[in-house]
Amino acid sequence: MNPETLKTLSQILTQLVAFLIFLAIMKKYAWGPILRLLDERRERIAGEFQRIESTKAETERLRAEYEARLRTIEQEARERIQEAVSEGRRVAQEIREKAHSEARAITAKAKANIELEIEKARVQLKEDMIRMTMAALERVLRETVSREQHDRLIAQFIERAGKN
Repeated sequence: MNPETLKTLSQILTQLVAFLIFLAIMKKYAWGPILRLLDERRERIAGEFQRIESTKAETERLRAEYEARLRTIEQEARERIQEAVSEGRRVAQEIREKAHSEARAITAKAKANIELEIEKARVQLKEDMIRMTMAALERVLRETVSREQHDRLIAQFIERAGKN
């Protein structure tokens, strides 16, 4: 072997030993902490992903809960509107019935008043007919009728008028 090759070989061997020493030192002092840092970072990232997933699941649960509550509120609103409509119809029916009842009462009262007025008119008509008849009878007879004859004629006239 030639001295230059020996020199090159010794340099390679020296560099190889130095590299191996460097690797041993790095493994003992650098790779352990670096790998621990990488593991810790991996665990933090995994923890963050889990926290994000749990937050996402909680958000989804709350959204579903809010939507269900919103549907419940909408249903309650529809029911209240239906109740109000029913109550309005019931009140309208009561008002109609009351109006019909009042109209019947007014009609009955008017009929009673008409019948009373008719009866008054009949009585007045009878009295007027009696007076006119008496006046006509006195003129025809030209004589004074005694009180007894007068009462008898009136009674007969009332009796005949009552039959008609």
